[in-house]
Amino acid sequence: MIRDDIKAATIAAMKARDEARVSALRMIQAAIKNRDIEVRTMATPPADDVLVAEVLTKMAKQRRESIEMYVSGNRPELADAERAELGVIESFLPQQMDAASAQAAVRELVAELGAAGPKDMGRVMAALKERFAGQIDMSRASAMVKQALNP
Repeated sequence: MIRDDIKAATIAAMKARDEARVSALRMIQAAIKNRDIEVRTMATPPADDVLVAEVLTKMAKQRRESIEMYVSGNRPELADAERAELGVIESFLPQQMDAASAQAAVRELVAELGAAGPKDMGRVMAALKERFAGQIDMSRASAMVKQALNP
């Protein structure tokens, strides 16, 4: 489980006295804990690895956006710090699908669900998120689903 890997990495980083990595790992654990608290009210919470992958994906996206802003704002030292955190976050994310695999998964899912047009996009996206959480970038997947559903 991803959560166990993060705990083990935190302990290893603490033993190695790698303060930057310990800080990033503690930030990840805090975000996961906050998400656990939010999920308590759900009738059927997502599986543990799915929940952790969602948190990590969101954190990675935030870091990428921050890096862009820091680079455009001429703050390379802050961008470097964000890159370091992004590296730690991405080390725990599941392997990302390449574009061809993602396109094939979208086409297969559209056929499986019998989706016919744009009105079925929500159903397809929900199924895609459920099956491939953390493995596919949902913004790119959204464009692929639109393309698959529009003739």
